[in-house]
Amino acid sequence: MAEGDNKSANLLAQETSQLEEQLQGWGEVILAGDQVLRWEKPWYPGALLGATTILFMLVYFLDPSVLTGLSCTVMILCLADYLVPTLAPRVFGSNKCLSPLATSHALVEELGSLVSLSDRLQLLLTTEQQQRFHEICGNLVKTQRRVFGWWKRLFALKEEKPKMYFLSVISSLVAVAWIGQQVHNLFLTYLIVSFLLLLPGLNQHGIITKYAGMAKREINKLLKQKEKKNE
Repeated sequence: MAEGDNKSANLLAQETSQLEEQLQGWGEVILAGDQVLRWEKPWYPGALLGATTILFMLVYFLDPSVLTGLSCTVMILCLADYLVPTLAPRVFGSNKCLSPLATSHALVEELGSLVSLSDRLQLLLTTEQQQRFHEICGNLVKTQRRVFGWWKRLFALKEEKPKMYFLSVISSLVAVAWIGQQVHNLFLTYLIVSFLLLLPGLNQHGIITKYAGMAKREINKLLKQKEKKNE
């Protein structure tokens, strides 16, 4: 069991390291985006919603065809893949995308008087950037594993319980189709994208946990009241 856990941990570390190498050119942009998604400043949620709203309003008024929208999206991705690794270090600089952090100064204390104060601060910020970038890549790898795990469970359910599989899949697709018929597809996409962009900040600030706990307490109260009435 321990050997399996060690093997899994080593594989996770290897995949994380590979992802770090692949995303190295996007490091500054990813760190800046991480700050925005986690709402490190109070105006970030409004900026996220504002930018998303402007983008979807632009799509709504332009009303591009599917082929045009797909072509423009792929073109923007290709331009970003080419320009971001080159321009990002010049735009953000080495530390502009990271706010000062209250962390341990053990590394600086070890260096002592070998480096100046400005060099020590630079080293601290760079170390914090690398650590946060490593955490982000690790979370991405874990998310990818979860998605593949759900996909495998779905196919395992198909093999083990085909009737339940088809019933679940068809019921889910019918529900999604009904929702899509009732709500405008662009507006529905806007709601989904806005929620996904706000989700990291909601989780970071404990808002989801707070309201989930409130909902759980209310449900427990209703259940207890129902039990008392039955008695």
